[in-house]
Amino acid sequence: MSTESSGTGASFREKIDPFVFVGGAIITVIAIALIAARPDQAATALTNANNFLWSEFGWVFLWAMFLAVVFCLWLLVGPWGSIKLGGPDEDPEFSYFSFLAMLFSAGLSTGLVFYGPAEALYHFSSGMPFFDSAPESAAIAPDAVQYTMLHWGISPWAAYLLVGVTIAYYVHRKGAPIKPSTVFAPFIGVENLDKKWVKPLDLLMVVISVGGVAVSLGFVVTQFLAGMSYNYGVEVGDLGTILVTVGLTVGFTVSAALGVKRGIRRVSTFNMVLFLGLLAVAFVFGPTSYLLTTGTEALGGYVDEFVGMSLYMNAAGGVEWVGGWTVFYWAWWFSFAPMIGIFITRICRGRTIRQVVFAGLVGTTAATFPWFVVMGGSSLWVQTSGTLDILSIVFEQGRAVAGFPLFQTLIPFGGVFSAAYLLLVLTFLITTVDSTTLSLAMFTTDGSENPSTINRVTWGALVGLLTSLLLVSGGLPALKDLVVLLGFPIAFVLGLCVVGLVTEFEQLDPVLLTERYEGRDDDADRQTVAGYLSDRRPGWMGSADD
Repeated sequence: MSTESSGTGASFREKIDPFVFVGGAIITVIAIALIAARPDQAATALTNANNFLWSEFGWVFLWAMFLAVVFCLWLLVGPWGSIKLGGPDEDPEFSYFSFLAMLFSAGLSTGLVFYGPAEALYHFSSGMPFFDSAPESAAIAPDAVQYTMLHWGISPWAAYLLVGVTIAYYVHRKGAPIKPSTVFAPFIGVENLDKKWVKPLDLLMVVISVGGVAVSLGFVVTQFLAGMSYNYGVEVGDLGTILVTVGLTVGFTVSAALGVKRGIRRVSTFNMVLFLGLLAVAFVFGPTSYLLTTGTEALGGYVDEFVGMSLYMNAAGGVEWVGGWTVFYWAWWFSFAPMIGIFITRICRGRTIRQVVFAGLVGTTAATFPWFVVMGGSSLWVQTSGTLDILSIVFEQGRAVAGFPLFQTLIPFGGVFSAAYLLLVLTFLITTVDSTTLSLAMFTTDGSENPSTINRVTWGALVGLLTSLLLVSGGLPALKDLVVLLGFPIAFVLGLCVVGLVTEFEQLDPVLLTERYEGRDDDADRQTVAGYLSDRRPGWMGSADD
């Protein structure tokens, strides 16, 4: 019987990849230490680099994301969606709700509570060059929600799923190791994934992943402290910031150390229930009719103008707005794609490609869109109706605080639900960072699905330490810019994934592309498929975790 993790020092030493583990940790510490030592200079240099990248190569980000969406839609409706990520008789390890809850909590996570009430307000205030509506007018409200849907809808999930399906296919069908460099398997073969010249990609992913997790943790600490200040008047200094960071680090590290079944799944389920509960409360007690009207118009515009918005560069008027919003988001999602792809691989064994893609594109969006309609739409309503000048609060105290006055203004016993919203901030953080910490531990080993507890705890502690350093030194914005900058090469990795999967799936025997083998009891049919797979794909029969 296998276990989800092993805590022995011997297991830790035997499983880690020294080049990736030690090298990634050293480079990450050096990079963050340099940023913390000179945060202003680092922020200026990285901002200038990103601005150049966005203005000159923004089209690369837009096309990479758009093609990822198109390919994932094809996986959803085409014959390749029937391919099972595992053996023909292998059942999924988790229920579909648990799978969806973990996927949702890991993928967009803290950004939902951070940007949910605030992003539409920013678009409402500044205007969007894609639309002709005047800033701060009634006509711009649906447009503001519509652009928010673009940034948080199916597009980021397409990037995650493309990497995740590629790695999952080779892990669960060909016995490849769970690590980012597995995306090269279609071109170099599974047997060559342990070559030294392949490891730099895994090393780069460690740096990007630790930086991305540290930025996410930093955002949540900032939002939590903003909520404590707004709700209760509690102000903390550097010591209090460090203590809050340490407390959150302990929470997500314990969840990651307990493993997927005992830790991540349970916290993700609780997080999903709390999220849906707050969403329902805000919808019922908020401006329901306004939300339905605005949300319907925004959704219709999103569907009708998706291609136009996805490829819009504002070439005639400059690309500053597109670079600061759409291209920034795409670079951000790209930087997280390998890490989330690894986590998708870990939890999707036994499911078909179609089931995985449906959960990512449809299931998560079905929760994300209502959240942004309700939270963003409510913010717009209280602003335009004169109920609350929430824009002034956001501009004065930052976007992190937007959700707290919103709940206190709209809902009876608003203080209670504002506190619940503060709890949601914490649970989203834990569900995000525990899954990404697990991903870090997996791809700094030999590709094991069950890295040692020591490995998980090491990365959790390192993330917490580096985040504290950045928060106290003021280096968090510079690290965010670095992570986004490093997302650029991932655009080309997505292209490799598309080419690799098309090449591989085109060579498959047609018997694997039919639904008739799913759930049948015909022994002859199962033996035919199993024999074909064992000849072509050794290693897929690895046992699932207990």
